[in-house]
Amino acid sequence: MKALTLNTRVGELAAHLYLPAGVTKPPVVIVTGAWTTVKEQMPATYAKALAKEGYAALTFDFRGWGQSASELKYLENPHRKTDDIRAVIEAVAELEDVDGNRIAGLGICASAGYMLDAASGNSKVKAAAVVAPWLHDSALVNAIYGGEESVKSLIEAGERAANADVPVYIEAASTTNSDSLMYQAPYYTETDRGLIPEFDNKFNLASWKAWLTYDAQAGAKAQDKPVLMVASQAMALPAGAQQYLDNAGVNVEVTWLDDVTQFDFYDVPQHVAKATSLVAGHFDSKL
Repeated sequence: MKALTLNTRVGELAAHLYLPAGVTKPPVVIVTGAWTTVKEQMPATYAKALAKEGYAALTFDFRGWGQSASELKYLENPHRKTDDIRAVIEAVAELEDVDGNRIAGLGICASAGYMLDAASGNSKVKAAAVVAPWLHDSALVNAIYGGEESVKSLIEAGERAANADVPVYIEAASTTNSDSLMYQAPYYTETDRGLIPEFDNKFNLASWKAWLTYDAQAGAKAQDKPVLMVASQAMALPAGAQQYLDNAGVNVEVTWLDDVTQFDFYDVPQHVAKATSLVAGHFDSKL
């Protein structure tokens, strides 16, 4: 693994490049993770697994997260993060250690939508894959977050935070703080899983409007890259994966795994191994 600072059009972004042993100029996969996370969490888990499959894999911290500095911190803004991915794609194409003509993207959970949007119409990207994708639209948002009035209330709270004199941060995950974003959520609250020193464990309340109004389904019909979705009916939002599949063309496919929960997709060895094998097989045929 090489620690890098990527000089991109959105600024300097901290990155880790995982290289396979004995492979010269391998194809490279950009790996992104769930909301609020940093490169050392589930992105690193999948990057290491992909390197064993012969791929270079690059993880990075989005602006304002982890080791990537920004005045705006801990902001879960899908459009901003999608732009970060596009900027990283441009920078990765210039790296000497990889084949910049063979770039793919892998998005996990929330960043699945960001990765699919960043890949679509992008001539530098040959293929994409998503694992445990969280792909919501307004109807799904209303169902998940308690209805239109509840969503409206969260958006208003987000707008107040965005206009406040100082940023308003809350804990991203906690076992004791019921006001945290993910109260008593597995993975994020477990020190042998996602609760690592590098994890910021913060959420900027100004994120709510961009997050709740984001439509990850909007680009399905225009998706022009070969996409593999690895999903399960036991994950957090299987309806989103099915909806994206139904709205997309024949170049988008899904493999459904049995009884794999959202968090177990992140780091349970047998599920990571299966998902990685499927993703690598997809990239083998497209790159």
